[in-house]
Amino acid sequence: MYTAAVIARLLSEHRYDVAVFHHGIYVPQGAVGDVCRQRGVRVVNWSPAYRDRSYLFSHGDSYHKTMIDEPTEQWSGFEWSKEKAAKLLAYLESRRSGGNDWISFQRQGEGEAAKLLKELQIAPTRPVVGLLTNVMWDAQLHFRANAFASMLDWLLFTIDHFARRPDVELIIRVHPAEVLGTVKSRQRVEDEIRSRWRELPANIHVVGPDDPKNTYTLMGACDTVLVYGTKMAIELPCWGIPVVIAGEAWARGKGFTTDVSSAAEYEAILSRLPSGRRLADEIVERARVYAYHLFFRRMIPVKFARKHRYLVPFAYEVSSLAALAPGADPGLDVICDGVLSGSPFVFES
Repeated sequence: MYTAAVIARLLSEHRYDVAVFHHGIYVPQGAVGDVCRQRGVRVVNWSPAYRDRSYLFSHGDSYHKTMIDEPTEQWSGFEWSKEKAAKLLAYLESRRSGGNDWISFQRQGEGEAAKLLKELQIAPTRPVVGLLTNVMWDAQLHFRANAFASMLDWLLFTIDHFARRPDVELIIRVHPAEVLGTVKSRQRVEDEIRSRWRELPANIHVVGPDDPKNTYTLMGACDTVLVYGTKMAIELPCWGIPVVIAGEAWARGKGFTTDVSSAAEYEAILSRLPSGRRLADEIVERARVYAYHLFFRRMIPVKFARKHRYLVPFAYEVSSLAALAPGADPGLDVICDGVLSGSPFVFES
């Protein structure tokens, strides 16, 4: 409330063409953005991206919201090539361990899927469905409700379904950011599950946030993966793995996932699992085109940025003003042009 009052007074006394500030959701940034939009001040939000030394910028609101509604022509019209496909796949492979990222929650090498399934006491012949959670408070803030009122409602609904399906194994992978993120979650998914189920059915397995099992390896062993809002809904289809979205993940509506809008529709889809097949080649390619757009066009590299710990003061290295001049850093040029003229924050690599 203090922030909103201060910004309202500031904007009544001074005129600004554009306001550029971090993230756009939390306090104080969320309140700043609301007042700016009400007063007709153009808003640009930014945040560190996953890829090393890169940033996400968005017009009007946090990228968490704008990426969901991004026009299809912005990502489906660029020239696709074998070279871009190879570059993407090499990067996606590296994300299994976070080797090329400065924000990552994976801490184990890929390992073998059969070994991980054995540790969960799942026979290799059994059909397996995966489920990926978001951090509870993150999901509530970042994603609009869709088929379910909340991520927790979706999760409990899914458990109830598979409790009646002993023919299928369900692996629930709790997001590692519950314990590895800068802000550790005080509302734990496992606690919520145990408050409903003192003892889970034998076919339902929970992999906790601090369990070192590699999420990519686990999900790669699954017939289908169920998600609410996680960004892995973009990556998994690139490897042919079917994904069902019940929330507002960025992959929703892009043409390479199964998107549900009601609990009844979701129930019908679950009843048809396991699917017993991987995605068609043309759907896999569509997923890869979008993934490339996200990781290499929307995540803008900045030359002078240096490694840092997540969301603490950024390190940078600039030896002269010439390093910041137009033409010296293509990524910085995209950012400056977007802030000054409103052009898309898209880096053409």
